[in-house]
Amino acid sequence: MLPRIKLLPVSRDDVKRIASWLEEDEVNSIWYGRNQEGIPQHVGYSPKEMADAGEELWEQVFVNDPRHKVFSVYDEGQHIGEGQIFLEPLLSNGRLFILVGRKELWYRGYGTAAMVEMLDLVFYTYNLHRAWVDIPEYNAPALHMCENIGFVLEGHLRGRHPKGDAWYDTLIMGLLTDEYARRRARLFGKVEDSPA
Repeated sequence: MLPRIKLLPVSRDDVKRIASWLEEDEVNSIWYGRNQEGIPQHVGYSPKEMADAGEELWEQVFVNDPRHKVFSVYDEGQHIGEGQIFLEPLLSNGRLFILVGRKELWYRGYGTAAMVEMLDLVFYTYNLHRAWVDIPEYNAPALHMCENIGFVLEGHLRGRHPKGDAWYDTLIMGLLTDEYARRRARLFGKVEDSPA
């Protein structure tokens, strides 16, 4: 059974925790590494910059962007990670990212639970046709998680992800709306858990 997590609006304390987690080498090593100045890379925004951003920029990044949704992942009142969805309405696609920053919770189903919650949003709230992920070759746990959920390998891009002084290949994996209900039922063990 998967943990019961919640996707909540992002707070400034959450962003500070994301920045702190990304400073840890073990977390950073499965994410996007560091730039030439040694600053941890992140998707969609810079946690260090956003922690002290003005209200207008904060609202623009975390509240009012119709095509980029950022969520804090919580378990029993504790912030454990972050999820992001980049919406592509013209193509009816959603690109997903998940980061569990608390290392002691790795390999315990929290990433899968957060991904399922985001897939519910993609397919049942935003009514999109396809969800997809772009996973660097060095992130074997993420590849395994997405395969387990039911994502299908769609392509292989060479030298797409920079990390440190090297470039890494990436795997594109997708999941279609009509595939998702079956996959979700298998993960939870019964169809009635589906929110549709």
